[in-house]
Amino acid sequence: QVQLVESGGGSVQAGGSLRLSCVVSGVSSSSYYMGWLRQAPGKELEGVATIDTDGTTTYADSVKGRFTVSKDNAKNTLYLQMNSLKPEDTAMYYCAAVDSFAYAMVPGEARSWANFDYWGQGTQVTVSS
Repeated sequence: QVQLVESGGGSVQAGGSLRLSCVVSGVSSSSYYMGWLRQAPGKELEGVATIDTDGTTTYADSVKGRFTVSKDNAKNTLYLQMNSLKPEDTAMYYCAAVDSFAYAMVPGEARSWANFDYWGQGTQVTVSS
């Protein structure tokens, strides 16, 4: 049984930092394309960052230069280091994973978060001004 469990959320003031963790069990994270998404109240789910099996990363424009995604395959854990937090970063943060081989078979234009097979339960981040 595959499980993704996030932790590390909390309440911070603007300008502060948090590090989110997502522990993977049931599969090896080294074979999975993984990422972080967030959803603020009343807003749609938004992709934040992804990391491929070769370490290639992508970021939403809104977090570039402030957030860093990383993965420790020895610990089967995905991280999101969040610095210079802003009130607009307030959201529930989720991690997600998809088998990298399966994802590579999906045509580029068809790739989306809907292709991700496994999701965590979320961790709340609240940033006050």
